[in-house]
Amino acid sequence: SLVVLFGATAGAYGAKLGSDERELILLVWQVVDLHSKKVGTLHKSLVKADNLDLSDQCREVSGLTPEGLGKAEPLDRVLQQFSQLVSSDLKVLGRSSYTLCSDGQLLIRQVLHPETSKKNFLLSDCFYSFYDLRKEFHTCYPSSAAVKDQTIKTMAEYLGLGTDEAEEDFGVWQVKTMVAIIFSMLSEGCNHVFAEPETVKYKYETGPWIKAYFGFFFFFFFLCSSKSETVDSETVIRARGLPWQSSDQDIARFFKGLNIAKGGVALCLNSQGRRNGEALVRFVNSEQRDLALERHKHHMGSRYIEVYKATGEEFLKIAGGTSNEVAQFLSKENQVIIRMRGLPFTATQEDVLGFLGPECPVTGGKEGLLFVKYPDGRPTGDAFVLFSCEEYAQNALKKHKEILGKRYIELFRSTAAEVQQVVLNRYMSTPLIPTLPTPIIPVIPPPYTIATGSIRDCVRLRGLPYTAGIDDILEFMGDATGDIKPHGVHMVLNQQGRPSGDAFIQMKSADKAFMVAQKCHKKMMKDRYVEVFQCSGEEMNFVLMGGTLNRSGLSPPPCKLPCLSPPAYAAFQTAAVIPAEAAALYQPQALLPTTRTPQASAAAPPTVTYYPAQAAQLYMNYTAYYPSPPVSPTTVGYIAAPPGAVAAAATATHTPILPQPGALVRMQGLPYNTGMKEILSFFQGYQYAPDDYNGLIQLSDQARSVLQAPKEWVCL
Repeated sequence: SLVVLFGATAGAYGAKLGSDERELILLVWQVVDLHSKKVGTLHKSLVKADNLDLSDQCREVSGLTPEGLGKAEPLDRVLQQFSQLVSSDLKVLGRSSYTLCSDGQLLIRQVLHPETSKKNFLLSDCFYSFYDLRKEFHTCYPSSAAVKDQTIKTMAEYLGLGTDEAEEDFGVWQVKTMVAIIFSMLSEGCNHVFAEPETVKYKYETGPWIKAYFGFFFFFFFLCSSKSETVDSETVIRARGLPWQSSDQDIARFFKGLNIAKGGVALCLNSQGRRNGEALVRFVNSEQRDLALERHKHHMGSRYIEVYKATGEEFLKIAGGTSNEVAQFLSKENQVIIRMRGLPFTATQEDVLGFLGPECPVTGGKEGLLFVKYPDGRPTGDAFVLFSCEEYAQNALKKHKEILGKRYIELFRSTAAEVQQVVLNRYMSTPLIPTLPTPIIPVIPPPYTIATGSIRDCVRLRGLPYTAGIDDILEFMGDATGDIKPHGVHMVLNQQGRPSGDAFIQMKSADKAFMVAQKCHKKMMKDRYVEVFQCSGEEMNFVLMGGTLNRSGLSPPPCKLPCLSPPAYAAFQTAAVIPAEAAALYQPQALLPTTRTPQASAAAPPTVTYYPAQAAQLYMNYTAYYPSPPVSPTTVGYIAAPPGAVAAAATATHTPILPQPGALVRMQGLPYNTGMKEILSFFQGYQYAPDDYNGLIQLSDQARSVLQAPKEWVCL
């Protein structure tokens, strides 16, 4: 038996049905016995939508009104009635099983499945298999119009059926005409057989989509895969704007009703291995892909998702490779994959299993764990874990940000494609920077001084918006801007090199600082109020170098503690300053303009002391190892220096910008809390770079992202 089904939404009609995410408002159906050619009762049911605002097209075509729909039942109740009435009609006809038959694919795939998925209730099994009347008609009548051009009216006209659409209610005419078309196809001249129904996948199948190659052949396969393996570009789309925590199952749910190929969801990652909000999705055929494109700007939660065409080559780049280790890990199908991030580098399989505990057993024990490593074998702090069911995975996700050792661990849902991307990228990554970043030097290196002593001629701004810049601070100060000392604005950076919400300003006198603190305290900047306190230059220096200033008093920075320097070495040399060549390796927003005086150069010792003399004038948040800019970007600009300018600067100062080949070493794998003291102690007994070079330079974020290392330093 067939159940002929027709429906309409509150929005678009016809070829655009379901493309606007509007809810279902009408279902009409009738049971047809294909053997006896008898029919059951025709049923029409209105559906109460959450949003009763009908489009003009819907009002015109259907004749329905919000008032009439407001008295109807919601969709879940209507579907229950549908099942009960169909079962009753089948009993009358002496039948027990049936398959749906609809006018095309849109009602089932683009309306019913997406809407029920969003409303979190399940469709019965009958909605996962159906006949597309348009395809069946074209199979029976090959000379008719193409499937995409068929409508109920054109099929009826082709058969010469004399039905008048105006005489029947909307939906009733469509179902009656579809039944008449089916009977014509069953006539002696055609004897059409409904044999191969359309199917909707119950769930997305995870796992690698291509055959895994083992051992030596993996590397050959990887190098040749782009040529030997092909993916039909007519089956691939790119989804953009995904929530960062979205998993492959979330994306499959967004495309509910459409058949995604096995392992066909590939989450795109950035250079740090983090999701960038995009995914490539491969469908089983071009027809499913075209339906997916109609979901452009449909919503996942509160976010709309953009859907575009993509190529098979793009999909191969994201999900096209795997290794022996990954293939074995992913060989267990229908597993839930969780990604762990932030593991201690010394963490073992036993540590991870103990962290997860007995309430979330890992599939296969140790075999269900995959640690991600760099090409040289060092751990990255990432791992993937397999769980046999959703319950175990949910228990694991509850441990998000719990502590293992001395670190908190992040847990996220993951995919087979993400496993392949992350592990493969680590295998193929280059451990060294091929070239140093372009040096950046100050355009105008004016001299500057930082106030010292106990005179309270400075103010501290606390609670600044993180997006606030120097211009915002100057506007916030108002008329008092004219009382700021030249280059007297100092932004405090956090350990990621970003604004911390604090800033210090040097005023021309203590009276000016007092007036500013009184006038601007708790004044609004953008959408936040800012606290303004009067302080001294000494207090400002302590904070800029890593100390803390609060109600409990002043806590000195680590570099001021007496135990940092051995008695045989001088702790600080006030004359030494950081050179422009060394500062050029810092990021532009963290640069320090330099002051190079002949007296300082003449007085510099032939070797660098145990603790670098420049530290006293870095004005850095020492615990973060990022210098806080000592000047306003509005008064000093920085541009990338051309090679000629760099060479000229080096000639003028008679100092090479970089040492001779072989004199530069790179330290890799340092603990996160490593500072200058520990590194200099490590190299104790060796001579550092001559003259006034800052022998210790931390790599910028841009350089570190290329290296993909947690924390690294370059030593001259």
